[in-house]
Formats: sequence, structure tokens, C-alpha cells
Amino acid sequence: MKQIFLVLFLFPLCMQAQQPGKTANARYTISGYIRDSLNGESLLGATVSVIGKTKGITSNQFGFYSITLTEGRYQVICSYIGFQPKIMEVELNRDRQINFYVMPRTVLSEAVIVSSKKRDANVKNAQMGRFNLPIEQIKALPAFLGEVDLLKTIQLLPGVRNAGEGSSGIYVRGGGPDQNLILLDDAPVYNTGHLFGFFSIFNSDAIKNVTLIKGGMPAQYGGRLSSVLDVTMKEGNNQKFEVDAGIGIIASRLSIQGPIKKNKASFILSGRRTYIDAFSKLFVKKSSQFYGSGYYFYDLNAKVNYIISEKDRIYLSGYFGRDVFDFSNGRQSLKINIPWGNSTGTFRWNHVFNKKLFGNTTAVYNDYNFTFKALQNDFELQLSSGIRDISLKQDFDLYPFTGHKLRFGGIYTYHRFTPSVVSGKQDTTVFKPNNAQRKFAHETALYLQDDWEVNEKIKINAGIRYSWFQQIGPYKIYTTDEFGNRLDSNVYASGRAVKTYGGLEPRLTVRYALNDETSIKGSVTRNLQYIHLVSNAGTTLPTDIWVPSTYKVKPQVSWLYAAGLFKNFRDNMYETSLEVYYKDMRNQIEYEEGFTPSTLEDTENFFTFGKGWSYGTELFVNKTKGRLTGWIGYTLSWTWRKFPQLNFGERYPAKFDRRHDMSIVAMYELSKKWKLSGTFVYGSGNAATLPQRFYIVGGVLTQEYSRINEYRLPSYHRLDLSAILTPKKNAKRKWKSEWVFSVYNAYSRKNPYFVYFDQTGSPYNGTLEIQAKQVSLFPIIPAITWNVKF
Repeated sequence: MKQIFLVLFLFPLCMQAQQPGKTANARYTISGYIRDSLNGESLLGATVSVIGKTKGITSNQFGFYSITLTEGRYQVICSYIGFQPKIMEVELNRDRQINFYVMPRTVLSEAVIVSSKKRDANVKNAQMGRFNLPIEQIKALPAFLGEVDLLKTIQLLPGVRNAGEGSSGIYVRGGGPDQNLILLDDAPVYNTGHLFGFFSIFNSDAIKNVTLIKGGMPAQYGGRLSSVLDVTMKEGNNQKFEVDAGIGIIASRLSIQGPIKKNKASFILSGRRTYIDAFSKLFVKKSSQFYGSGYYFYDLNAKVNYIISEKDRIYLSGYFGRDVFDFSNGRQSLKINIPWGNSTGTFRWNHVFNKKLFGNTTAVYNDYNFTFKALQNDFELQLSSGIRDISLKQDFDLYPFTGHKLRFGGIYTYHRFTPSVVSGKQDTTVFKPNNAQRKFAHETALYLQDDWEVNEKIKINAGIRYSWFQQIGPYKIYTTDEFGNRLDSNVYASGRAVKTYGGLEPRLTVRYALNDETSIKGSVTRNLQYIHLVSNAGTTLPTDIWVPSTYKVKPQVSWLYAAGLFKNFRDNMYETSLEVYYKDMRNQIEYEEGFTPSTLEDTENFFTFGKGWSYGTELFVNKTKGRLTGWIGYTLSWTWRKFPQLNFGERYPAKFDRRHDMSIVAMYELSKKWKLSGTFVYGSGNAATLPQRFYIVGGVLTQEYSRINEYRLPSYHRLDLSAILTPKKNAKRKWKSEWVFSVYNAYSRKNPYFVYFDQTGSPYNGTLEIQAKQVSLFPIIPAITWNVKF
């Protein structure tokens, strides 16, 4: 494996040495970058094509493009979503470097800007299940408590479900929350929620673009079964300084960006913090036994970049976020402190080896940790868990000739997993039991993919990925008796291999164009997942534990098959798609029946393994032009699980199985001052396991539960509304502002959060009554936010 990586890094040097001579039918290459003319931001996914020719190319994530043509005179057009197309006359008799600086369509409203380009990608691209959401569109939608949340916007797309009322967790095509690869500037994010999942960690002021891929995953991505959510941070304005700020009812934000050296280097610094803890101090008296309790979270995003030359550019970005929950009970001399959060750091170096070969080297540091601390009198208790990664990745984009775009590379990650480790102290006595051990692992992958436009009718995206995972020491494998008592152990020294897994992951997507407005697509992908999230809850909570594949825990494996019909209407004003899919998942993980959390035992001793499968149909209708824009998404699906040791070995619906799921999103430009938006969501009730019989045994009420997820909670539906007021800018002021008014759950629907059984009376006198009651979290919630930009 080391030799393969050496070849991968040396390959560009060989390519750079190859300089073909001029031939009778000479071919030359136009290459360069595509950038926003106002702030210098790189534009990913912009299209460069030649008028009169069908084949074109899209820019990569750093805005680089390359297109090779025979000698001659051409009209080259560059287009990008929300920007004015730019046309250049090119006399191609040598290799040319052309950087496109395109102008935003500022004369149009933001609602129209978001969707004003010629939208034929829905029909012409081979990729399936891919959604690109500009941050301006996300900001235009209603937000819970006024906090813009990109994950809640993702939940409005077909095939994506939320984890429950107010939660930012996502389930994609029958997969669990750990089966989504969520990246922030190439750094994996292991915990995506603040406030126990009610808000996501992504600060919209620092985000440039969001891409969701839920079908036909390209070979460059791996390590998860269900989807990729690739979030890109802004680079920072390299033309002028800008300040953005926002004040909401629970949090405030501040972002500063600007040039370090104009046209060469820029930065962005963005922060957000809640003030729930400050409000609680106003309402809790110092004499109260709960004085000192509170909660807050904060985020900090930072990024700097420097253009060394036309061939070299470096980026350094980072994220640091924390939730802190404090509870104090003076009467019982009890203090509890629970901090948790993510830290990421990404360094990237872009290098253009030649006109056809672009390289990017990435180094990533990622750390997530959760800590629980409790102090009562002179007794202290601490519980901690987490995961830490160090990664090195090399990617190459090769444009051999028009119609082909090759991408290949590799990634290596060193994992350190910290399970639930408990310690304590009583006076001078230190309590350190034989906790579950830390686990260490290597993870490596190599990939190759080709985006090949065969002809006007057929386009193929084919790729292959080989992944490899190895658990290493230090580690102990214990031999136990029938009662779980440890008898002996097998010790693995540091760095010694404990268990190794690996396999090929083929990816194939094919598009066949019926005409300029209609195409059919099909895809098949195989994915391996080596790290897993184990949870007793239906959402991603800070107490959930990430564990690696080990000698006991096998990697999860999935095959996803999908096919669809894609059609645009009225000059691409309406995009529509109808997709069907079937996903087969093996080596799924659940806790065994009767599991009770324990910090003294390795959690993998309580796992049970089985399989899952999901299938369904997704309908998407998207209006992209005009004063009224938006979409309708509908999903009809089934998701099943089957474990030999659960539910008597019979299949059962997964907790996040929903038969029907629908979302309606609308944005309307009422005037230059007012923009209105609304969202309506409907979903079948979540599957639930509930008591179905009650017995009195020895005077104690005993419950008999149903089979797993045999019941359904009531259906979920909600209407959210928003209005944005942008006052006319005062020419004497150097700043502009806007007011955002939003209403969450406009008709105050009491959606079920959970169900419990209330007991009244006594079984001894015949007055015992047991009644099921539903708990709902949020009635109608209005919010107001003031945003200002300098």
C-alpha cells in the first residue's frame, strides 16, 4: 500500500515531463479559473463550453477548468448559476490560459438569482440524486427560532427524512444517521447538532455552497453507505472588507472578511453564540437552588487563502464549536458540567502541473469529544468519549481530451476512538476501573473515476474504489466464561495488526438522452463503511459513541440500485424527476435485547448484527424561474431490518421508516422590499415499540411490550412562514440591513415527540387507569432577526 501511494504522488511529475509536439491536426488546451468578479471567490460547478459544440466541461471545487480543442477560432462561453454568462472570442493556435471573472446578476432579486441560469444539468448530467443548494436559497426559507439551518433545508428534499421534531439529523434512503458522510472543507463532521440536535453546527454566514449526493456516489467519496453532504466554506473577499452581523432571539452572529493582499490573499472569520445562559440568569434568582444552571453553544469558522502564483494556491481553514450545559442544585450540593463539540483543521495546496492536470493535496485534523463531569460534596465523577482523526489526501483532475474528465487519488486516515471511559475521586481515593479500551485503526482508499461523454445521447460516470481498514494495537482480546468473567487475554502491542478488512467499491451511472429535454438514468454503487455510530436514540446525540470495525464488528456493506426519468419543461423553467431505488444493507448493528448502558464493559460485547433493505419512489418538481420559485418533493418508501436475535428473527420496520413523506417549498418576490417564503411538510408517523399489555405481579405494575416498531405514532405535518424586509438603502450610510420575520408551526400542530403511559388510581381498589399520552414540543413560535452588512 505504501508503494501505491508513492506512485500516486510521483505520477504528476511524469505527466509534467510529457510535452507532445505539434501534429497535422494540432490540438490545444484552454485552461484557467472561474471566479466571482466582485469578491474573487472560486466558482465550483461553472460550465465552460464552445458555442456550436455539445461537449463542455465543468470547473472543479477550486474553480479550475480545462478543455482541449483542435486548432481554430471559437466562441467560448462561461456560465454559472446566478451570474451573467461571459463569451470570449478565442484564436486557438497555442495553449491558452484564460481566467473568467463573471458578474452576479445583481439587477435581479435574490430569489431569481438563485435559479436564473440555463438549467439543463438535470437532464444532461449523468449524476443521479445530486442537489446543489446555494446558501442564498437556504437563507430565504423559514428558519426555526430565526436560525438559518442548512440541514433542515436538506430535510425538505425527496429521499431525506428528519430524525424527529426540530431535529437537524438526517436519514437518507433508509440509512441511519451515521451512514451520511458530512464534510466541512474536506473534514468529516461527527456530531452535526447543537442543543441536542435542534440546530446544526453550520453557520450560514461562513458557508458558500452545499452539495447533497444521495444516489450514484462518485468514487472520490467513500466510508459511508447512504449519502454525501459536502459543505464548502467561503474563501473571503479579496477585493474589499465586509462585515456581516445578525441578532436573533436566541443567538447573534458576526462575520468579517477581506483582503490580506488584494487579488492575492484573503480571510474570513465568522462567529456565533447563543445567550440562553444569560437569559436564564435574569429569571433565576440567586437564592434559587438552581442558580448557576444554564446552556449555551458557540461556533467559530476561520479561513485564509493565498495565491502564490497562477499554478499554486494554499488554503487553511478551521472550525471550532462547543455546547456547554451546566446544572446546579444547591440543596443537594450537586454540580454537573457537560461540554461537547467538534474541532477541525484543513490545509490544502492546489498545484497546476500542466494545462490538463490539476492536483490538490489535503491534510486534515479532526477531533470530537464529549465529557460529563459531576461533583457532589467531595465525590467527583467524569465520563468521556470521542474520536480523533489525522488524514492525508491527494486528488488529481486530468482532462486528457474533450469528452473525458478523469479524477483519481487516494486518502489515508489514522483513527483514535475513545469509548465511554469513566473515572472518579472520593477525597484522596482515585477511582479508575478497568474501562473499555481505546481503539486505533488505519483507513486507506484509492480511487479512479471517468466522466465520459460518449456522444450526444450517452454519458457515463464510471469509477472504482478500493478501501482498506485495519484495527491495530495496543489492544487486548479477553477470553470470558459463560457469566462474562475474564479468564485470559491476548495482548496486541502498539501498531500490531488486530483485524484487517478491505474490498472493491464499483460505481457506475449511465445517462441516455431521449431529446434535449428528456433523459433516463441508471446507477449501481457498492459502499463499505468501517466506522459506526451506536445509539439508543432516534437522533444524533452527544452521548452516542463512534466505534470502529474490529475482530467482532464487521464493516457495513451496501448495494444501491437506482433508475429515473428526468424531464424539463418550458425552456427549463420546470425541472422534474421520478426515481426508483432499492438498497441492500448488510452487517447492520443494533444493541441486543435488554441492553443497559454500562461504562465498565466494551459496548461491542452487546452488539447484535443483521441486515436491512429499503426501496421506494421519489418525485421532484422544481420551478426555477420567475417571481415564484420553489419545489415539491414526495417519497413513497419502505425500510426494513432483520436480526436473528431481535423480534424473534422476523423482519420489522426501521424506526425511521415512513410510508409517505412530502414537502412543499415556495419563495415569492412580492416587491423589491419584500420577499415571502413558506414550507409545508407531511410525513407518516414514526414506527414505535409500545406497551400493549399490563399485568400486576406481586402488587407491581408490569408491562409487556409489542414487537419491535409494531405501532405508528400519529402523522407529522407543519407549516412554516417567513417574510424578509429589505429597506431601501440610505445613500449616506455605508451599511444595509434586512429584517427577517418567521413563524414556526404556523397553525400550532401538536406533533408527537414521544408517547408515554400515565397511571392513576390503585390496582387494590379497582380504580387503576392507564392512559396513553402524547408529548409535543413546539407550538407556534414566532421569531425576528435583524441582519446588517457593512
